[in-house]
Amino acid sequence: MKISQKGLYALQAMMMLARHYNQGAIRIRDVAYEEELPEKFLELILLELKNARLVESVRGAKGGYQLRRAPSEIHLSEIIRLIDGPLAPFGDAEQLRSLIDRDAEHRALYQVFLDVRDAAAKILDSTSLADIANATPLRREKGRKKKFEAGVLPMVVHGNITKGEK
Repeated sequence: MKISQKGLYALQAMMMLARHYNQGAIRIRDVAYEEELPEKFLELILLELKNARLVESVRGAKGGYQLRRAPSEIHLSEIIRLIDGPLAPFGDAEQLRSLIDRDAEHRALYQVFLDVRDAAAKILDSTSLADIANATPLRREKGRKKKFEAGVLPMVVHGNITKGEK
């Protein structure tokens, strides 16, 4: 399973909207500021989430975006699949099952990949925005670089390491 930077931004934006659920629409600028996301890229992500009917836009002076459903009804797997595609290490679960059936020599390897996919899917399918949106975050001061606690490793997204995390 790969989570792109776009997928990570989508998850962060959705978490922010979940924290502010029932408080009305939130402006893109406010989401971008609070989550420290690039505003122009966030506009594209929110449009994609809107087209998938996960969020809705509200026009006018008090306009912005809000969740279409309760945070407890939106699961992480739904967002990740929308933005980044299947949860399998490569292809999708059906493709892995086909490889298991066709390639007897490597069947055990493909079964491990399918098991990994199934375990990840189970966790993501059972974790809603409500489960994580109000978890106690380790907040940092605005403008300061992230410092990782001892024993906590930074998430590597598609193998990219940003400056300061080397």
